[in-house]
Amino acid sequence: PPQMAYVLDHCYNEPELFRRELLMDAIAVEALAEALEVNPVFHNTSNNSQRPVIEQLAVVLYRFGHYGNAAGLHKVAQWAGCAKGTVHLYTQRVMKAILSPSFLNSAVRLPTEEEKEKAKSWVEKTSGVPSWRDGWCFVDGTLIPLYVRPHWYGPSYFDRKCNYSLNIQ
Repeated sequence: PPQMAYVLDHCYNEPELFRRELLMDAIAVEALAEALEVNPVFHNTSNNSQRPVIEQLAVVLYRFGHYGNAAGLHKVAQWAGCAKGTVHLYTQRVMKAILSPSFLNSAVRLPTEEEKEKAKSWVEKTSGVPSWRDGWCFVDGTLIPLYVRPHWYGPSYFDRKCNYSLNIQ
């Protein structure tokens, strides 16, 4: 049977189980769903109403929280109890809502000049490389798993964790 209903209905008071499935706390998922539900993408004039935003969001969070076969449309659809096309549709809707200017303006705040200067000072102090002070977009070597082995130079993508991945530097 589909697991999504169980997670949303019964795991709310079991934070570890909820986080294991959706990688967020239940209260954060509810708050995000509430913030997104005003977006027009979740409203229609059809006789067939859409599923609640929290369910659509749960499907997308589950999908994004897994990789390989577990993130495939078929597997996510089984978990959610819906069709593969529905998983794709929910993903499109949620991403349109998250990337909409109205949501981004309310949810994302750019750092102040003071915060930028503090970060630059930290980089200069901790890296030991003063020229990195004004750098941007660096990350910690996070591995981004790939669904399949790349055709060109495939073995070079094989990482220390026995997956094919990109190492973001």
